[in-house]
Amino acid sequence: MAEVINALGRRKSAVARVYLTEGTGKITINKRELKEYFPSELVQFVVKQPLNLLGVAEKYDIKVTVRGGGYTGQSQALRLGIARALVKVNADDKKALRAEGFITRDPREVERKKPGQPKARRRFQFSKR
Repeated sequence: MAEVINALGRRKSAVARVYLTEGTGKITINKRELKEYFPSELVQFVVKQPLNLLGVAEKYDIKVTVRGGGYTGQSQALRLGIARALVKVNADDKKALRAEGFITRDPREVERKKPGQPKARRRFQFSKR
């Protein structure tokens, strides 16, 4: 497999385009190293979860362009994208990834703000007197 496998991951308003090639386990996000882009150890762990589950962390090089959202949404979008790319490489891995919940797209989005209210559901203070 010398070709590039690409997949898309989304979460909230973050979109991650993942390009997977055979390599040494290097993860590049927006032309920056994983540790530089996500300094938090917890977020790095979230990104590497599908790779660690299948034990292929050192087998593939991953190049990612990610935009929108915050670091949590971006990391979870990236996790979904990596999981989808790994399924394209080997369809037998899908069952293991689904059992851990890495294949499921989280459908929760921010609810829109309604007119006449300060937030989506919060109402202005009301008093009869």
